[in-house]
Amino acid sequence: MNPETKTTRYIQTVGRRKTAIARVRITPSAKTTLVINEKDLNTYFPTKELQTIAMDSLTKSKIAEKFKITAVISGGGIHSQAIALRHGMARALIVHDLELRKLLKPEGFLKRDPRAKERRKFGLKKARKAPQWSKR
Repeated sequence: MNPETKTTRYIQTVGRRKTAIARVRITPSAKTTLVINEKDLNTYFPTKELQTIAMDSLTKSKIAEKFKITAVISGGGIHSQAIALRHGMARALIVHDLELRKLLKPEGFLKRDPRAKERRKFGLKKARKAPQWSKR
């Protein structure tokens, strides 16, 4: 193997919420950076609430190491995408250091939220809403 071709080791995981899917890669680095769909965290998630949701798994784990985090997110709304990113980052941190599981599991970051929109049934207007009923 040629010594000039340097391969960086990364951990890749998937996080999901509703129809949002986040493919997350973490690589050890000198400083923590987060790139989502080739955009900065503050650009992709404009509100402070979404930024804190996205970074929760890093801040709650209190990990001293620094990572370069890249994510490709598709589907769902912006809030679901932030939760999917948090889920994927938590899974990647567990692969990196199994001891972090004790901190992240009680927070609920490792559980995939199973709630999703219910399908519409025929004869109804929405999943459960029936058309107005008239006796006569």
